[in-house]
Amino acid sequence: MMKTEQLNLVQEWDKTFPKSDIVDHSKVTFVNHFGITLAADMYVPKGAAGPLPAIAVCGPFGACKEQSSGLYAQEMAERGFLTIAFDPSFTGESGGFPRAMHSPDIDVEDFQAAVDFLSVHEMVDPDRIGIIGICGWGGMALQTACVDTRVKATVTSTMYDMSRVAGNGYFDGADSKDERMAARKAVNAQRIEDYKNGSYKRAGGVVDPLPEDAPFFVKDYYDYYKTERGYHPRSLNSNDGWTVTTQTSLMNTRLFTYAGEIDSAVLMIHGDKAHSCYLSRETFPLLKGDNKELLLIPGAVHTDLYDRKDIIPFDRIQGFFENYLK
Repeated sequence: MMKTEQLNLVQEWDKTFPKSDIVDHSKVTFVNHFGITLAADMYVPKGAAGPLPAIAVCGPFGACKEQSSGLYAQEMAERGFLTIAFDPSFTGESGGFPRAMHSPDIDVEDFQAAVDFLSVHEMVDPDRIGIIGICGWGGMALQTACVDTRVKATVTSTMYDMSRVAGNGYFDGADSKDERMAARKAVNAQRIEDYKNGSYKRAGGVVDPLPEDAPFFVKDYYDYYKTERGYHPRSLNSNDGWTVTTQTSLMNTRLFTYAGEIDSAVLMIHGDKAHSCYLSRETFPLLKGDNKELLLIPGAVHTDLYDRKDIIPFDRIQGFFENYLK
């Protein structure tokens, strides 16, 4: 039996969305290959008998499972799937130290560990497992699909390619050697300060108070993470953010090298008014095969696909998974 950490899991309902009365909810844990114990919320349709198709959900990047990923997971459970929404390593209720760290390798491993857990669950059909990644975890979900042949269908929602943003800046505005060199020098200087101080400086979550001249996408994030709509005390984006130096791994890694070799089905969803839409538009052509689709939602901005159930195309998501998790 793999060694697990003893996690302190909150048992009362503390989500940013209401609890469904047609879904059973419980807390579960599982271990990834780095020995980190992950915490997840599991949602099962009431009265369901297995084996069921299953979906693992994560995201957005810097959020916790009590936010968007939990909403997606509960909604898909209402539609007949066994689902889990998990906190990534070093965040939320999951284990791992130091806190608020990550790397693309561990991010993908967390998704694979979720698939491990689902594959052996008594109520799950191991041949019918899919994943959903939201925002930055949409990119990690797609990267997982590159390597994990057990994943039969992948949905990305309002996807961020975090490696591109870390290396090139928002909208590729810092895509030059000089800009990247300045970023490298800054993060390496911070490593020295962290080592001297014996602690890791946090980058800060969504800016608060919100400057009057903040660009729309910053206001969009603020409206979700810093208000009653989406604030959660365990969310990095709602509070102190990631550690500054955790950006190093993203700056030095590029996702989607083997995206063209994904044989399984992929549905990429994005709001056509989202500041981040260019990331899905420009990533989608890397995918090959007639089981790939880019679905643009007219008029939707980035965070609309976090929690706007009147905008998130759950009917399309359900149909996609029912088709490819037969």
